[in-house]
Amino acid sequence: MKKNLFAMLMSLALLGVFVLPASAAASPQNTSGIDRREMRQQRRIRRGYRRGGLTRSEAMRLERREHRLRRAEMRDRRDGRVTRRERRHLNRRLNRLNRDIRRERHDSERRSQ
Repeated sequence: MKKNLFAMLMSLALLGVFVLPASAAASPQNTSGIDRREMRQQRRIRRGYRRGGLTRSEAMRLERREHRLRRAEMRDRRDGRVTRRERRHLNRRLNRLNRDIRRERHDSERRSQ
């Protein structure tokens, strides 16, 4: 009896160790890649402004778009899951914002220092 109970507890523990993390990684709620991209883009905006590559108005406009994107992500998470379609939409918005950050940082407008 004790051996069977021990074996059953061990199998449940192994199941928890191997199966649950894999299902969490594949979870539709997992938006860690999007979160990392948002943080990197936020850092690029701040760095661009600090180094003079972005004017104040450019930086504020990009920050506003970044904020709207974060709000959209929170809205998508509100129902408990982020669908593949919602994640694709967020990634497209991130791609556009990324392209615009690069364009603004490398245009001829400079912040006066």
